[in-house]
Amino acid sequence: QVELVESGGGLVQPGGSLRLTCTASGNVFSGSKLSWYRQSPGNQREFVAQIRGGGITNYTDSVKGRFTISRNNAKNTMWLQMNDLRPEDTAVYVCNSRRSVGDRVFADYWGQGTQVTVSS
Repeated sequence: QVELVESGGGLVQPGGSLRLTCTASGNVFSGSKLSWYRQSPGNQREFVAQIRGGGITNYTDSVKGRFTISRNNAKNTMWLQMNDLRPEDTAVYVCNSRRSVGDRVFADYWGQGTQVTVSS
């Protein structure tokens, strides 16, 4: 049973920074697309950032230039560095590891989430 565990969330003032960490209990990151999603009350889960093999990244527009996703497969760990945080970034942040080819998904793992609150 593979587990993804997030950490690093908390309360921060607007303009502040947080670094989220996602660690897998098994060697599942290699060959997988790694992503962060977030969900705030009353809203659907929203894609935030993804990093693929070779370090290719993409971000939702609202976080471009402020958030940075990174990974270390050997350590089964991924991170989300969040700078210049805004109140609208407040959400539960969840990490995901997915191995797929085209539309075929071979493995899909989710963490439980970590709360990020941006407030003065």
